[in-house]
Amino acid sequence: MSAIAEELKARTMRFALDVCALISLLPSTEPGPTAQHQLARCATSVAFNYRAACRGRSHKEYTARIGVVAEESDETLGWLEFIEAAHLLRSSELTRLIAESRELAAIMSASYGTARYRERQGDDDQRPKRGGANPPIPQSNYPITRLPDPP
Repeated sequence: MSAIAEELKARTMRFALDVCALISLLPSTEPGPTAQHQLARCATSVAFNYRAACRGRSHKEYTARIGVVAEESDETLGWLEFIEAAHLLRSSELTRLIAESRELAAIMSASYGTARYRERQGDDDQRPKRGGANPPIPQSNYPITRLPDPP
């Protein structure tokens, strides 16, 4: 597994742990418990589905898993933004986690787009060739320097 994939595994796990620490601060009245439950589910799903994607037995399996990670990343961002908009919690940690969630969602969405592109190309060797260029990634507002290689 590449060093970047290992870094992303650690980053997604740290993110899930930080979100779990944050949700303990939410109010005990609705919509606090709903936000707690949903946010705990989707934030931990980002970390554990990314781990599963890295262990994928085929490129198709990797693509399917990274697609789930992209969806769960976006859902996590949505719940964090909901907490902010509903004024359930005011914290610099919430602001930091929203920024981190945006970055992770952008990374995972771009990775999913790349995996789907490679699948459509029907390339037997799904990994980029040494010194070769990666296929084009859809433009986003977030700079992404390099994505992890699929398994």
